[in-house]
Amino acid sequence: MEIKEELLTFGPVPSRRLGRSLGINNITPKVCSYACVYCQIGRTIKMKINREEYYSTDTLKRAVEKKLNAIEAVGDRIDYITFVPDGEPTLDINLGRHLKAIKNFGIKTAVITNSSLLWDRNVRDDLENADWVSFKIDAVSDDIWKRIDRPHGKLRLQEILRGIEEFSNSFNGELNTETMIVGHVNDSAEELQKIAEFIARLNVKTAYISIPTRPPSENWVKPPSEFKLYVGYHIFSEHGINTELLIGYEGNAFSTTGNLEIDLLSITAVHPMREDAVEEYIRKTGFKWDDVYKLVRDGKLVELEYNGKKFYLRRLKD
Repeated sequence: MEIKEELLTFGPVPSRRLGRSLGINNITPKVCSYACVYCQIGRTIKMKINREEYYSTDTLKRAVEKKLNAIEAVGDRIDYITFVPDGEPTLDINLGRHLKAIKNFGIKTAVITNSSLLWDRNVRDDLENADWVSFKIDAVSDDIWKRIDRPHGKLRLQEILRGIEEFSNSFNGELNTETMIVGHVNDSAEELQKIAEFIARLNVKTAYISIPTRPPSENWVKPPSEFKLYVGYHIFSEHGINTELLIGYEGNAFSTTGNLEIDLLSITAVHPMREDAVEEYIRKTGFKWDDVYKLVRDGKLVELEYNGKKFYLRRLKD
């Protein structure tokens, strides 16, 4: 397939999960096994589950090498080379070969997958060549899975979940999950409890909870309420899962900058803070509760109560 090699890579882009990431477009746009209602790229053009070759490994490797040379020339750096195309990366039958070839650059590799093909042993074998893998678990109930992810008709959720468990047991790299919560679809405490129970059985470093932050493919899609988002975070954490939120605020989430707004909004976009944690932050930094209340009044921070405890969360965008 003829293609301009510069279109096979993009970035580097900043990522809270991966640092400086060079993206790889190893699939032609919008070829996917899902047609997720929240997809920020738009509706799936071609749904499929059969793997095929899109680009040769030589072509992809050459494109990456050119981009790395250009990045080095301007003094930039790369932490990960990430397969995250406008479609499902595991549909690429050359994925394993690509990963092996790119390792020669001495940079860690990552794959962000919707996990729909993990029932296939060949896909699991290919992903074993990555250093970092993130797979999606939006639902473990069949009806909710079909409503939110709108899978290819031949896919079966229980087969996918079994494949995820098998991969989790064999993978030697860093494994993470991502769960997109959509209001009135998969945001019930019951479904979130089921998802948490499943993830708790896996060898996962971090479970990320995300919300729609960009225009979705279906205009009825909305994020959950702040309360339901926190309930999801709380349920995951109660199951012993290291949990983080991905709700659109990129900041210095884990250090004190001396700016209360930057610090609290970045921290609470990742980890909701209980009242006593905010109190400790105030004590250490010299700010006052009035400064916190101003963020609440300005609509930047939300104050909620759950199980008799008060907590603070960055307010979601309308």
